[in-house]
Amino acid sequence: MDASMWVAKTGLDAQQTRMNVISNNLSNVNTTGFKRDRAVFEDLLYQNIRQAGGQTGTNTQAPTGLMLGTGVRVVATEKLQIQGNMVNSQNPLDLAISGDGHFQILQSNGTLAYTRDGNFKVSATGQLVTSGGALLQPAITIPPTASTVTFGRDGTVSVELSTGGQQILGQLQLARFVNPAGLQSMGQNLMKATPASGAAQVLQPGVGGAGSLMQGTLEASNVNVVEEMVNMIETQRAYEINSKAISAVDGMLKYLNQNL
Repeated sequence: MDASMWVAKTGLDAQQTRMNVISNNLSNVNTTGFKRDRAVFEDLLYQNIRQAGGQTGTNTQAPTGLMLGTGVRVVATEKLQIQGNMVNSQNPLDLAISGDGHFQILQSNGTLAYTRDGNFKVSATGQLVTSGGALLQPAITIPPTASTVTFGRDGTVSVELSTGGQQILGQLQLARFVNPAGLQSMGQNLMKATPASGAAQVLQPGVGGAGSLMQGTLEASNVNVVEEMVNMIETQRAYEINSKAISAVDGMLKYLNQNL
């Protein structure tokens, strides 16, 4: 019976972790480009009391075995790369990716991070940066004489000059990954590549499976509040059941202690 308590305890730990994941999803429901997480469970090692197929006689074998589980654990949290809703912001510097791919962001240590958040700003030097001031790569510098900025669906960046005429500033590129769920979240809407995600494949938008760009639009979080609320209720009930299992075992031990 003591083992039953420890098995139920692993259930409490696992459901608590799942509740943390759900809470993080709900707290980021308004975070631009956020991808919801899903807790992945696996059962723990089994105590093999009797082997299935073991000899029960000279010519007979056990059709089933006797294996006792030792509980559960959360083995991973998986990012679900489902496209979020497109929100028309009417801000010419807002970009959304319709399809696969990530924007490339240069960090202060010289490495690249990746994001689906296309809420870009202009720095004091005219460069496109994130809300945190990190540079978008490839670097795009908007001249002070620019009156309007246009981002093509293929990533071409051009401006209309106040002095007249048009100027092409550069070409935005997107990074694709074989396994985008393997990207590691860093906070600030940024992720970094890992051995699980594979190396980034840098592509022109709309080419080689990369998504196309949409100007004046932001990709909303893909968190479904109703679904997360249902998951929260389910997690709460599972937590309660595991807690009751511990209480039941405690009552059994109490009975034995008082009556034997």
